[in-house]
Parts: sequence; C-alpha cells; structure tokens
Amino acid sequence: MQLFYVSILEGNTCVLSEEESWHCIKVLRLGAGDEINLTDGLGSFYQGRLTTLHHRGCEVEIETLRTVPARSWRLHIAMAPTKNIDRFEWFLEKATEIGIEEITPLFCEHSEREILKPQRLEKVLVSAMKQSLKAWLPRLNEPVRFKDFVTRGYEGQKFMGYCETGHESELHAIYRKGSDALVMVGPEGDFSKNEVKMAIDSGFTPISLGSSRLRTETAGIVVCQTIELMNRMTPP
Repeated sequence: MQLFYVSILEGNTCVLSEEESWHCIKVLRLGAGDEINLTDGLGSFYQGRLTTLHHRGCEVEIETLRTVPARSWRLHIAMAPTKNIDRFEWFLEKATEIGIEEITPLFCEHSEREILKPQRLEKVLVSAMKQSLKAWLPRLNEPVRFKDFVTRGYEGQKFMGYCETGHESELHAIYRKGSDALVMVGPEGDFSKNEVKMAIDSGFTPISLGSSRLRTETAGIVVCQTIELMNRMTPP
C-alpha cells in the first residue's frame, strides 16, 4: 500500500503538499478518479479519491476513515545528536518504524554536534511513518541543553543509559510493563560525571543496555526494541 501524508484536512477534502503531489503525478502516474490512502500522523487513516491534479497541490475527496488508537504506553527518547548526522537520521527512521512517541535532541557537555536542520529531520520521520504504514507521527521537539531538560517534570519512569560503574541494572529488569518511559542517551563520549549526578538527583535511574559497547544511535534502537517487546509480550 502506498501511503500519503496530509497535515491539514478541511471537511471531506484535502490538498496534498507539493512534494506529495509530485510523487503522486510524476512517480506513480496516478490520475483523476484514482483512489489513494492517506494518514494525518495523528492516528487516522483515510481512503480518498483524486479529484484535481496539480503539481503544486492535488485535491483529494475523502471517502472513508479508520482510526488507530495510540499505544497505552509512551516512549520518549532524549538523545545527543551524532557528529555524523546520517547516523542520527538513521535512528529517527528506525525508531519510527519500531515505535516511539517523542524525540528530543539533547545537547550535552560531550556533544559533538549542536547544529540541526529540523525540517530535514521532520521529513525523515514522515518518510519512515509512511514506509512502515503507521498512523502516528513521532513528535520531534526543539533541541535542548541537558541541564534545562533534566529538571523538567515527567510522570513516567526516567532512565539514562550509563555504564560507568558496571553495576547499573539492565533496562528490561527494571522497566515496568505498560509504563511511560523517558530514556536519555548520551553522546559518543558519554554523559559527564556532573551530568550523571544531576540526572540522579532529578530522579533518573542509570541503566545498562547490555555488555556490548554501543554507538549512540544503536543504543537508542535497543531502547525502542526493548520497550516494544516487553509491552507486546504476554505472560506464559
């Protein structure tokens, strides 16, 4: 199934973006009267019919609607962007495919990148949502400094990936199934000792993600997959 993204719907009609319209006309060679599938990224799938073709905005008449409930748990990952932006984009793509609700770029003491292009990152998320046929688009927050982020209130479980002492509990051992989770993933140089102390004082629990030394983006994917599997598994 080919899925299109539309951010604004007015009644039973909508207009595709210029990029989506180009894909519709030039790549897929669709014509007036053809059916297409859409999502608004807010939990709804639509089936519509093309009524007007234009490279700047194809018009679509919506015919059916199907809603997809949000997950009963939420996962929020705050991650230090990688020096190579391709690796951070890879994380955004794969995390969206697996399942994640919220992502915050986190600037830490050892961060190697502090310049991001939000529009480019948003496109990566939208593309991954469409490719994986999901109805929910993850929220990408504005980048934030560690010291400003760590003291914010959060009602779910709070973790930070940190393996300095070797005595940290593994995520799967202490995460409570069905709970919202906020997990911080540091840069290649890890969190500083000052940041670790600040996080612990703010209620974060240091965790291990296994015995291997993981790249930043790999650690983020391990978090996504661990939380996803634990919530999908049923007791024997």
